[in-house]
Parts: sequence; C-alpha cells; structure tokens
Amino acid sequence: MQISARNKLRGKVTNINAGEAIANVELDVGGERLVASITVEAVKELGLAPGSEVTALIKASDVMIATD
Repeated sequence: MQISARNKLRGKVTNINAGEAIANVELDVGGERLVASITVEAVKELGLAPGSEVTALIKASDVMIATD
C-alpha cells in the first residue's frame, strides 16, 4: 500500500491500554515513546498486541515547539 503521508515512523507496540471505546497504543520508535489513541475496534481489526511491528502515520495541522 502507498500513502501520501510523509511523517512515517516505524516502531514496535510495547503496551495497549484499552478502555470502553478508545485504546492508547504505546510504541517504541527508536527508543522514544509514542502514544496513539485509536478505537478498540481498530486494535482488534489490526491484530495489535505487544511486540507488533507497526508504522505510525502522523498528520497534524499544527505543530508547536517550545523552549525554556
């Protein structure tokens, strides 16, 4: 599959915290922690579990950077 998103980060699922409808899927991306909030249904459909190799696709209309 090809996709137009340019912000693609390969990672491994380290933990899934599922609620009633939304799950927070924690990824290890090159030693950095990334959390994606997706539906519990999507977790099941994708067969996600700790250890799954995935690609995080990031689309954001605003990115903010701050310094001290």
